[in-house]
Amino acid sequence: IQIKMAQGAKPGEGGQLPGHKVDRAIATVRHSTPGVGLISPPPHHDIYSIEDLAQLIHDLKNANPRARISVKLVSEVGVGTVAAGVSKAKADHVTISGFEGGTGASPITSLTHAGSPWEIGLAETHQTLVLNGLRGRIAVQVDGGLRTGRDVIIGAILGAEEFGFSTAPLISMGCIMMRKCHLNTCPVGVATQNPELRKRFTGTPENVINYFFFLAEEMREIMAELGVRTVNELIGATEKLDMRDAAEHWKADGIDLSRLIYKPTPGPGVNTYNCEVQDHQLDHALDQTLIAEAKPALENGEAVVIHTQVRNVNRTVGAMLAGEVAKRYGHAGLPEDTIAIKATGVGGQSFGAFATRGMSIELEGVANDYVGKGLSGGRIAIFPPKNSPYKAEHNIVVGNTVLYGAIEGECYLRGVGGERFGVRNSGAFAVVEGVGDHGAEYMTGGCLVVLGETGVNFAAGMSGGVAYVHDPNGRFRDRCNLSMVDLETVEKASGPMASHDFKGAMLEHDEMRLKTLIERHIHYTDSAIGKDLLGRWDIAIGEFVKVMPQDYRRALLELQADSAAKGSEAHG
Repeated sequence: IQIKMAQGAKPGEGGQLPGHKVDRAIATVRHSTPGVGLISPPPHHDIYSIEDLAQLIHDLKNANPRARISVKLVSEVGVGTVAAGVSKAKADHVTISGFEGGTGASPITSLTHAGSPWEIGLAETHQTLVLNGLRGRIAVQVDGGLRTGRDVIIGAILGAEEFGFSTAPLISMGCIMMRKCHLNTCPVGVATQNPELRKRFTGTPENVINYFFFLAEEMREIMAELGVRTVNELIGATEKLDMRDAAEHWKADGIDLSRLIYKPTPGPGVNTYNCEVQDHQLDHALDQTLIAEAKPALENGEAVVIHTQVRNVNRTVGAMLAGEVAKRYGHAGLPEDTIAIKATGVGGQSFGAFATRGMSIELEGVANDYVGKGLSGGRIAIFPPKNSPYKAEHNIVVGNTVLYGAIEGECYLRGVGGERFGVRNSGAFAVVEGVGDHGAEYMTGGCLVVLGETGVNFAAGMSGGVAYVHDPNGRFRDRCNLSMVDLETVEKASGPMASHDFKGAMLEHDEMRLKTLIERHIHYTDSAIGKDLLGRWDIAIGEFVKVMPQDYRRALLELQADSAAKGSEAHG
């Protein structure tokens, strides 16, 4: 599992997949809507420090303890210090990416003017890790423009033990580098979703096997010349490299590459290549107890109720258990409430991360950042202790970046959430009693109900899903980023409300969806503000504002029209 901090071909930039390339298959995989563009933000909104990176590595390792966790960095001067931090953050693997590789959809200015050669970043990374006694903990990979066996040998000598290839194997399969990847018009059928163009693809696995066979053969020949038998003998052996006299050009005059081939002297017992295993301390996690108590549910599907206390040092509670459910039952999970966890105390970072179908987690207390990160069908409810003297709707109950990347499930929070609530939410339904700045940022699906005030910049980059915000004072419009969304009134249902699936038909049934979510919020958290709103519903519904992304509405209308046309053809 790789955490891609940046790409060598376009460092500091996010990616964007235009709406016309998002077909049903891609939308399903990305938990989005066909026809709606997908924006990958330049920063990771759960990583602002090396400690945040360590937390994400811990989250992913909990979700799948058998996975290797990798961090991709861009080659630059100073990357060695970052790589040392990555090693201390307990990553199993780090990739140093050079400027020559990258996607064909990268901006031409980035391809030609951004990034650094992989040799610079790789040499610094290896030297820094060796000098700090960290090299043995972590595998180092290099990519970004590797083409020949000679490139691989030089990469190994400068400190890498793994080597990434993309462009060269792609060309072996028929890519002709037209640089039209972003236009959906690839003439050889490699980078397109157009079924007619895809018929032109002629690549075979044997093409790639042949390329790597000759690559390995060239490596073997060079290794024989150097007198080494294994790649491990090459790692860091910079005495086998020498500087060629600079080309006779005035711009190259005075270039000194001696620092690239400097060989640090390792301390006693310091390894110069990866031969150790990171200690992620999973054996002491609270989830080991939860998994043991949930054994009847995991093995036989029997309902269990687990009572536990949590402290803020208990990080990523529920993720390892969710991984066990997914390993046995896949995304289908278990029936609702099969594993019910009732916790008290203060939840640590990433409380309820990746909770799957069949898991319900209640917390009587408060929780830190990243609650419900990657929520995958479970239900989370957090509310203050019953003897608490303060008003929940006026106090923070969870930290920042709640429901980051959630794809499915429900979350009910009696109290106020922090900043970036629901960032990149793809399908979770949530009710909260107030949020900080940047709520619903980059959201692509699901539904957020905010029963209190919001911070500024709400709905920035929001391309899907809907939000309902209680706005009795009419101040929300000034706090909402209107570049991609429209604000609408919540239409009152004409006649008695029929019972619909509140998670479907996002263009209609607004009153039913909103009221149902508030009722469920009251059921799970005993919310006072929810009870007040339902007690005066005929008036309260007029105080809500619906936030509807423009592209999302267009795509849903197109899907409706397509379905209607297909229905007419079937009946015709």
